[in-house]
Amino acid sequence: MSPVTSKPGASHPAAMDSAAISRVGPASSPGSLGGPRARSVLPGGCPLWVVQRPGPEIVSAKLWIRGGSSSDPGGQRGSQQLLAGLLSRGCGDYSGEALADQVEGLGAGLRCEASEDGLLISLKCAAADANQLLPLLLTLVQKPWLLNDQIDLERQLNLQALQRHREDPFQLAHDRLRQQLYGDGPYGHDPLGVEAELAAIGRDSLSQQATRLGRQGAVLVLAGQPPANLEELLTRESGPGGWPTQAPLANPTWAPTHQQGRPCQRLASNEEDTEQLVLMLGAATVPLGHRQGLALRLLHCHLGVGMSSRLFVTMREEHGLAYDVGVHHPARLGAAPFVFHLSSSAERAFEATNELLNEWQRLLAQPLTGDELALARAKFRGQEAMGRQTCSQVADRLALVLGHGLPADFTDRCLGELDRLEPADLLAAAQELLANPSLSLCGPALALAEAEKAWQQHSLSA
Repeated sequence: MSPVTSKPGASHPAAMDSAAISRVGPASSPGSLGGPRARSVLPGGCPLWVVQRPGPEIVSAKLWIRGGSSSDPGGQRGSQQLLAGLLSRGCGDYSGEALADQVEGLGAGLRCEASEDGLLISLKCAAADANQLLPLLLTLVQKPWLLNDQIDLERQLNLQALQRHREDPFQLAHDRLRQQLYGDGPYGHDPLGVEAELAAIGRDSLSQQATRLGRQGAVLVLAGQPPANLEELLTRESGPGGWPTQAPLANPTWAPTHQQGRPCQRLASNEEDTEQLVLMLGAATVPLGHRQGLALRLLHCHLGVGMSSRLFVTMREEHGLAYDVGVHHPARLGAAPFVFHLSSSAERAFEATNELLNEWQRLLAQPLTGDELALARAKFRGQEAMGRQTCSQVADRLALVLGHGLPADFTDRCLGELDRLEPADLLAAAQELLANPSLSLCGPALALAEAEKAWQQHSLSA
């Protein structure tokens, strides 16, 4: 679990050159996700997907590498995020400063970051500059410098970010809920890591992890108007064998956390001298692509999308209990969290906690009405449409889906299945996956005592 985290171009008409790309699937498929798609495989095994989009002459590239903080070695939590930050601090023939000058001097953007399930390298540039910048993508992962002074600098930035987290009640409640749901498992820590372990990670370990990038799979997606000689550009610095990797597979080791018994600590509190109480109520559910995943995503739309959402209307408009309220349900390769979050005044802690628990209980007891489900479907379709307006959005969504080992038309399939889901399907998913939530609290002592009392008196705590 983690709270979630995008320059115009010049002129260079670009087209796919079929002679330069080794086809391994249909030459192109229209698909609704952004435009015609073409798939190929680069030397070494990395799948390359290209989505041609008319309009501004730009290129957005997303290199999604399976791994992320869930793959942090034991005792080195935070190493994948540290490595991600270092990739742009020098690679190949470029020092960190020279790399920044090359990218920013062309008005482009380059970003490297780790999430729970992967490491993502994002490049956005004018189509006219793609010949100069696209070769950097594989150079970053194959020839990183990993200099000690840059390791120390990046580590210090991550430690400072962790320090800021400790000063944020919302983040404190979030981190505690993560521990309640996942313990010491792969999702049990922030991608930034744990301070004591992050401070001890050295160059040798990072170098070993860098050599393993891509072994669990990777995919490269480009959207916009890329140049014709893509294979030549992307493999210019890779050597004759290319970058050794393969298409990511669907997670074969996923375990249904919700069937392994209740979390060992279902209530946790952090005392902070604030005027607000932060509540996070959640459960570990299922991966992206699971048979019940679409039902949960519709519940997310019903509960937390827009000012007409159930939680906004009941908690804020009807009861006046919420400064902020919403639902967090990110895509995961493993058991994804489904979380209600709420901040309320400390003086109304008991009422706010009780009403939030009532809303969760309602999910388990009452099916959505026909009108509620119709609105959730409309919101889902609207969110999907708005999420594919730009080249960056199209590339990002396709890379995420392929990085999870799902088919390229996964989103379109979900849209096609919406009308088959009935209120009873959503109720069954809620009853199976959300029956035993955990509650994380952060706020002043008196508010915590009232919130804990509300939890203990509620049927969900049984």
